[in-house]
Amino acid sequence: MSGVYARRIGVVVASAALAATSGLLTAPTAQAAMPTPVAASTARTYLSQLTVSAEGSSTGYSRDLFPHWITQSGACDTREVVLKRDGTNVTQNSSCTAVSGSWYSQYDGATWTAASDLDIDHMVPLAEAWRSGASSWTTAQRQSFANDLTRPQLIAVTDNVNQSKGDQDPATWLPSRTAYRCTYARAWVHVKHYYNLTVDSAEKSALQSALNGC
Repeated sequence: MSGVYARRIGVVVASAALAATSGLLTAPTAQAAMPTPVAASTARTYLSQLTVSAEGSSTGYSRDLFPHWITQSGACDTREVVLKRDGTNVTQNSSCTAVSGSWYSQYDGATWTAASDLDIDHMVPLAEAWRSGASSWTTAQRQSFANDLTRPQLIAVTDNVNQSKGDQDPATWLPSRTAYRCTYARAWVHVKHYYNLTVDSAEKSALQSALNGC
């Protein structure tokens, strides 16, 4: 594990050095991104409309109940579509696998040049959705949620950061990069509102605080 982190630190340091020499210390302006979430004012309205309820049980939950990554077109599945969308100068092979490019992780500010260092995060995690109402959905509905390219639900980020998030909601996890927390809260509320998912009281309070900082 230490070797993995050492490699990552090296990549991040090298990326920072490259950015410094080119005068680019923020996310690449030419980079594409996930669909823009609703404005903070709209997100506050949406949040007030969400049903507040104690989080449901995880009983019966399985990632397999949310089929992903499905084919989007040709040989391209949802993961590859997001990697292409969220990266810069991404090259794909005949199987639609990203073989080169650069990715800026909005959650932690790291830049990666290997697709294997990226996870595609579900903004509202699948298990969180299950506990918030998706347990009663059909498999088709869960598949749509897990592969939603229209709402701000999918984003390419540093893999171990995504793994540290797990299935936590904003009451216990927010991106370490504070400049992204407003966007994160807007996206979270946007997705929950669209899919008519519930929020628990601690989650709602955390979201209100994040949106107040927008």
